[in-house]
Amino acid sequence: MLSRLDDVSDAQTQSESWMEVVSTSLTFSPELRQQFVTLSEAEGAIQKVIRAQMENAPPRLLDTTTGLLCDRNARTNTFDTSAEYKELVSLTMKHADHRMERIKETVARFFRCVMLSHRWEENEPVLHDIQDKVVHELDPVGGIVKLQSFCKIARDAGYRWAWMDTCCINQTNNVEVQESVNSMFVWYRHSALTIVYLSDVPPSSKSGALAKSAWNTRGWTVQEFLAPKVVLFYQQDWTPYLDDCSPNHKDSAAIMRELGDAIGIDARSLVNFRPGMRGAREKLQWVSTRITTLQEDIAYSLFGIFGVHLPVIYGEKKQNALGRLLQEVVAQSGDITCLDWVGKSSEFNSCLPDSITSYGAPPSTPPSPPEDEMQRSVSSLRNPRTVEPVLQLYTMLNHLSAPRFAHRRLHLPCFIFPVTEIRRRHKNMYLAVADGLNDLLITTEDKLIPFSPAMPSRRTFLLVRPWDRSLLDLSGFEEDTHIMQDLSLPSIPDNNIPIHSKSHSRFVHRLQKPFGAVFGSSGDTRGETGQLDSESYSRALRLIVRLGQPFSAFLLAQQWGGEYKRLAADYNIIAQVKDIASLHNMIDVRTVEIL
Repeated sequence: MLSRLDDVSDAQTQSESWMEVVSTSLTFSPELRQQFVTLSEAEGAIQKVIRAQMENAPPRLLDTTTGLLCDRNARTNTFDTSAEYKELVSLTMKHADHRMERIKETVARFFRCVMLSHRWEENEPVLHDIQDKVVHELDPVGGIVKLQSFCKIARDAGYRWAWMDTCCINQTNNVEVQESVNSMFVWYRHSALTIVYLSDVPPSSKSGALAKSAWNTRGWTVQEFLAPKVVLFYQQDWTPYLDDCSPNHKDSAAIMRELGDAIGIDARSLVNFRPGMRGAREKLQWVSTRITTLQEDIAYSLFGIFGVHLPVIYGEKKQNALGRLLQEVVAQSGDITCLDWVGKSSEFNSCLPDSITSYGAPPSTPPSPPEDEMQRSVSSLRNPRTVEPVLQLYTMLNHLSAPRFAHRRLHLPCFIFPVTEIRRRHKNMYLAVADGLNDLLITTEDKLIPFSPAMPSRRTFLLVRPWDRSLLDLSGFEEDTHIMQDLSLPSIPDNNIPIHSKSHSRFVHRLQKPFGAVFGSSGDTRGETGQLDSESYSRALRLIVRLGQPFSAFLLAQQWGGEYKRLAADYNIIAQVKDIASLHNMIDVRTVEIL
């Protein structure tokens, strides 16, 4: 029976459709029929895979064979009338056991798409210029030459579909622009190939020309390179950069080294970038020197890199666009590294910068002390009388609520150090004295009125350290499988601090026991659980040591409604506590509302 379809003669095929032959072959025994699927089942399975493929592809693509612009329906129809489709249906009906793998492979191969990454120049073709026209037949002037060359390169490489942003997006349709901005990273991610066209790199250029290209200065090109897995660089005359004819320039150590040195992105991210919130400050630094034609685009170009979907509102200005993005990053991840900047405050929220350029300087977080120094400091702090307060402090910080935004107001858990005196040193330089901190200098364009205990200020000023969960050093600590449910937490002095967590460590579980049962009546940290209790105490002491290191502080000024505003500084405010030994007794932790 399986050979019947293959043995149909040409005369038979002319008088009887191939689908009728297949249908006839399925009229045999139930046992044999179980090896097949029906025509409708085969077509349904194929269409399902096509729809999934379309979800990760742009709505319009250029057919490099015909030169026509095609929407999703046109591309599907092209496949449905192709020889590949007929062969796929036949094989799917005959070989049911392998049909899904075969369908996915065939569909992916037919719909492979090449994306273009380039710097916009004058006279770029737009949708109106090519719609219902054959691209190959257009007059080769201006940006049309680039488009035609791109399509030819893609076609010669065996790809039928190609995408160029200037002409494949309807820039006058707000809904389509919204979809494109939020989907662009996904489109590049799922492309079979991304071609980077360096219009300002002459033929036969030597190593170093890529680093100098204006392509490296544009905002959108960051994600256009990071997202795809296969990238090829082409020079002005559409020849491969450095004459490198390998299938993927991301595998070229020389090109990746040159690119990484030029744009400041580490080699691992260049080759195997994953979108997400982790390392927010570093990602912001990547684009801090980039420019875009529309000011809002510098924030919109980061949507895919951070993996967020937000409304696109051209005309809202860069501060609002960047503010909405950073608000989402903080809200979703709790990552406060994006609050680490110097420059001018945003009108969106004073804890955010008014421009992406404020992230140009490296982060101000001082490095952690070497392990031998850490161990010496921990040993010096060991004291039976400090066991309970230190462990309670650790527990309190472990269960602080994450920072959150509400109506552009940042609710930020902080260590609070009240400012008791401000003296003016120079035009924009002030000496600040705060409880528990060494005196420090602040340079700001905001006008500060000097005050002292003898001449107090009507306003309250605070130097604060935003709480960062990374200080807990929880790597591998919360992976304990013995997680207890419905545990009552130890009492905390400040009842205004919300305490909640999705998980509890075994350390928290031990704190539920009477203090003497855990640590011994004499305060011995070995207690009934021995080494584990010592580990908990050591971890808590390590936190104290970290809190005693220099840190980046914010200067907050209280407003009439009780909220605070961050006063922008021209340089990082680096503060340090006076006495690390008594730090656990003087710490004041609150969630501050910042406008």
